[in-house]
Amino acid sequence: MRRLASPLPKINNFRFLKLSPPQILVLGFAAVILIGTLLLMLPVSSTSGESLQFIDALFTATSATCVTGLVVVDTGTYFSVFGQIVIMVLIQVGGLGFMTMATLFALVLKRRISLRDRLILQEAMNQGSMEGIVRLIRKVLIYSLVIEAGAAVILSMRWAFDMPLGRAVYFGIFHAVSMFNNAGFDIFGDFRSLTEYVSDPIVNIVVMFLIVSGGIGFIVMSDLVDYRRRTRRLSLHSKVVLSMTAALIVIGTVVIFVFEFTNSRTLGPLNFGGKIWAAFFQSVTPRTAGANTLDIAGLRQASQFFIVILMFIGASPGSTGGGIKTTTFTLMIGAVISMLRGREDIVLFRYRLAQERVFKALTVTLLALLLIVTVSMVLSTTEDRAFLMILFETTSAFATVGLSMGLTPELSHAGKILICLTMFAGRLGLLTLAYAIGPKQGKQLYKYPEGKMIIG
Repeated sequence: MRRLASPLPKINNFRFLKLSPPQILVLGFAAVILIGTLLLMLPVSSTSGESLQFIDALFTATSATCVTGLVVVDTGTYFSVFGQIVIMVLIQVGGLGFMTMATLFALVLKRRISLRDRLILQEAMNQGSMEGIVRLIRKVLIYSLVIEAGAAVILSMRWAFDMPLGRAVYFGIFHAVSMFNNAGFDIFGDFRSLTEYVSDPIVNIVVMFLIVSGGIGFIVMSDLVDYRRRTRRLSLHSKVVLSMTAALIVIGTVVIFVFEFTNSRTLGPLNFGGKIWAAFFQSVTPRTAGANTLDIAGLRQASQFFIVILMFIGASPGSTGGGIKTTTFTLMIGAVISMLRGREDIVLFRYRLAQERVFKALTVTLLALLLIVTVSMVLSTTEDRAFLMILFETTSAFATVGLSMGLTPELSHAGKILICLTMFAGRLGLLTLAYAIGPKQGKQLYKYPEGKMIIG
């Protein structure tokens, strides 16, 4: 009797590698960064025709792939069109994920998506199961291209009044990709970002829409699209993300408006409408876009520290943003409220959440705090700067935001390497890195006797 061939040959071919999905994600992102570094070091990538130093090319490639936006050289003036296109491609690949882009090519070529590929996609998209993962990836690609294309058209039409049409189209495409992927890179030059358009309603509305749509996550976008067509209901995840996102934006706008209302370096010179636009924009962008219409270094310390908090919270799961995520923050708040009320369960929108979710949220939060504190302490010894500036830059790197108080271009080599590692950890996620270094064990087969300890 003949033995049938294995239906999943691709999986068997990968067995000798003994790599888990988290390990493949880590190596994949590292490979993309390395390729980007080599391309940015080419003389053709700079306007001067000179090769960029390895450490600066590595920093830029890491910042682009990790969709952060921190820069050591000015993107608009230092890099040629070729170099800027390399950065834009890195942003797109890093924002959507290299596995998502690989799936795009597989779908175009009509190749089968293997079980191993689905496992990696599940890890990359932070999903609980593989069910419908390829369908979700299709939606991710469609939503991304449609939103970026629409925003690019509007921005191109707006900037056509300020520059030649060809240049306006190029600027529109670059900034649509950068802002939707929450990267924060701009090519206006002289580290200006969008400060020239602080009171421009079109630029403000389009860019904020890109930031929020990229930051809420593709699962929520899919839910919103299906809500009107079929379901007429939102999942618990979508309700939490949308409500917390709206709350943080409103609270952020009010706080920045109040703190900066009389600041002559930020909101002071603007009329009332300009103050509203600027405060609104600066409340949205820490989640985790990195573009700014106000001088970040000119903000009052209270505003700067408040932005650190917003950056730490970050965007939502399954999005192009970083941070501990809005759902994690909501769960921590829910745990505090439940404890204060003497309840055992955390209930959100009439749904009880499993205890393992609380443990995961607590783990993510503590690991993030530990990383930020450690990196900030080390940078305090390598960089002779105020601690708030160092904390701001470190949080911006971890949350892949890209907002800067001016420290990044002046970092030492040790500081640049440390910030690179922080951006890498922030983009991949601390749990993914932990699983890649030491894969999680199976379920425990026994329990220890319960002990008692005084808390508080």
